Amino acid sequence: MAISFNLSKKFIFLVMIVSVVALSITGFLSFNYADQIIVERVGDQLFGESIVRGDTLRLLFESRIEQNNILANDPMIQLLVSEMNQIPKDKLKESQENNRRHFLIQIQAFQELIGYSIGFEDTKIIGNDGKIFFSLGGNTNEDFIEDEFFQRGLKESFVVFESAEIGKKIVVISPIFADDSKIGDESIGVIISRMRTSSIDNVLVNRSGLGESGEVYIVNNQLMMLSESRFIEDVVFKQKVDTLAVQKCFNQGEEFLGFYEDYRNVPIYGSSYCADDLGIVLLVEIDQAEVEKPIDILQNRIFYTGIVITLGMGIVAFVISKSISRPLLKLKNAANKIASGDFEVRTNIATGDEIGELSHAFDSMAQKLEESLIEIKEKEDVIKQQEDILLKFSQHEQNDCVGVIDMTDSTRISSRLSDDDVSKMYEIFLNFMAKIVRKYNGEIVKNIGDALMFRFANVDPNNVKAMKNILECCLNMIESHGELKKELNAENIDELDYKISATYGSVKVAESTTSKISDIFGPTVNRCFKINSLCPKNSIVVGINLYEILKDFDEYEFAQFCSIEMKKKYGYSIFEVKRRK
Repeated sequence: MAISFNLSKKFIFLVMIVSVVALSITGFLSFNYADQIIVERVGDQLFGESIVRGDTLRLLFESRIEQNNILANDPMIQLLVSEMNQIPKDKLKESQENNRRHFLIQIQAFQELIGYSIGFEDTKIIGNDGKIFFSLGGNTNEDFIEDEFFQRGLKESFVVFESAEIGKKIVVISPIFADDSKIGDESIGVIISRMRTSSIDNVLVNRSGLGESGEVYIVNNQLMMLSESRFIEDVVFKQKVDTLAVQKCFNQGEEFLGFYEDYRNVPIYGSSYCADDLGIVLLVEIDQAEVEKPIDILQNRIFYTGIVITLGMGIVAFVISKSISRPLLKLKNAANKIASGDFEVRTNIATGDEIGELSHAFDSMAQKLEESLIEIKEKEDVIKQQEDILLKFSQHEQNDCVGVIDMTDSTRISSRLSDDDVSKMYEIFLNFMAKIVRKYNGEIVKNIGDALMFRFANVDPNNVKAMKNILECCLNMIESHGELKKELNAENIDELDYKISATYGSVKVAESTTSKISDIFGPTVNRCFKINSLCPKNSIVVGINLYEILKDFDEYEFAQFCSIEMKKKYGYSIFEVKRRK
């Protein structure tokens, strides 16, 4: 019996065929679009995370190296290391004990300069023969001559990680060069600083936006994991990571974005930040199963919806297929706009299904990217504001005793010396006098060419002990002429003559917000420099204000300079000071 189909059945059959074909095509295209969009979104997110966090780590490493170099370039550290390199081994321990206070002062000043937030734990200052001159931890008996960090640190600054009882430590190594060193000169020592890694760990443990299986970690060029795993406990310096992304970095110096198996042998989607110059690679990864989960869900929904629509009617299936494809196309267009730099785009799709969830995640990603750009711009503005603040000064006045010690005939002496010898001459002279000033609790203000200005701040003129201390400081400089001559002769430099002047009076103090060293200026400072030019060599002169305070001291005798002519020319009298015999 022949089967007949009426128009209604044919129409239904035609609608069924159209529905099946249309839904099949729509479902296939929708799946492909969703797969493409999700993979692109996750890839962009992983790539962005790896770049941002990798750049942050690089900045942290470079800032640690720069901070350690500040300490290595400290003039006092350079001077101490240079001096201790010349000390025989049998006297090294005594020198370590004598100079420990000087090293400690410079370390503390360095910590105050850069702040305590870097997790500073230990610093070792080592001479070029591997002997420890100073250790913040107190142990100075180790010999570093065979230590690979020490040998490399003689040539360059670098950062490495080392294993600790709990986790790891960051080790920053910098060479110490002599103050007068030139390009190509060998270093005179090494500074090895150990710091906590909390700032680095903070960059890695934040897994926001990485789902239930996403993680961020770093691996060194020995293929060992340097940060904690989300899935395995106690892996630092214990878990080997020899994945495709790691090999790409250390073998070819390339970054990688794609699918591969991680250290658990689990398929993941990951992005790497290759910093092979720092000896690390940063990896941002998320399980492939989690990446594909929305696609699987969407595929199942399309399949079941297709069955229902096919059994129901083709027209409804066609309408539904269109309702699925439109938001996906909208998502793709929005993704293209973001790729071109337009982070203000929003899809605002609220379908209540996986596409709506995808849209919400997409809009959330776009909003976070936009907020990140705003935050970066705000931080740049803050930095610029801070730079402006650093240029502001606050001024006040106080009564100081101001002194100037000036080298005589330095131009003639310098003309007979090489550039290196001139630098050594100034270094020896200025540092020699600065030590005497500090010995008497004075403050070095600054050096101007071959002159050194110092002061005794807020000194009480009625305090006999304080005023005698000032005069004894100046006399000690004159009486140390022989010791200075020995230090100069040791460098094949002839002896120097110098003259000292001192005044008392009101000064203006300029205190910078970026430095603890104050500058002073005013008539008292100007007068001190003027009377210095009238001082005989290897002598001391004082102004009338200081003379009136010191004149009754029996231990000293004062001789006035041509009072009438001097007073007429400068408006005040000048007195030479000597010990009474």
